[in-house]
Amino acid sequence: QVQVEESGGGLVQAGDSVMLSCVVSGRRTFDKYAMGWFRQVPGKEREERECVATINYSGDTTYYTDSVKGRFTISRDNAKNTVYLQMTSLRPEDAAVYYCGVSAVGGTTTGVYDDWGRGTQVTVGS
Repeated sequence: QVQVEESGGGLVQAGDSVMLSCVVSGRRTFDKYAMGWFRQVPGKEREERECVATINYSGDTTYYTDSVKGRFTISRDNAKNTVYLQMTSLRPEDAAVYYCGVSAVGGTTTGVYDDWGRGTQVTVGS
């Protein structure tokens, strides 16, 4: 059984930095899967999660939504079955529950992600 667990969220102030981590267990071939970070705000459904960043299986191709370019960095350590999201210069509008997804094909829509964690809350005070 695949387990996905995010961590690292919390209450931060605008301008602060925080790093989220996502550990995947139960998949022997983690390095064959693309990973994505999505965020969901209250009132939005799961299918409406915003894709924040994605990374391909090897880590050499990444995607960022426009609002986080230059501020967020996605990376992965395949030896640790872990993907990271380094977030800097946080803004109040970055506040959300951040979810990590595992995908065999990659992409920016929730439908291509097969496994999800329970999310980690990031709250940004102004």
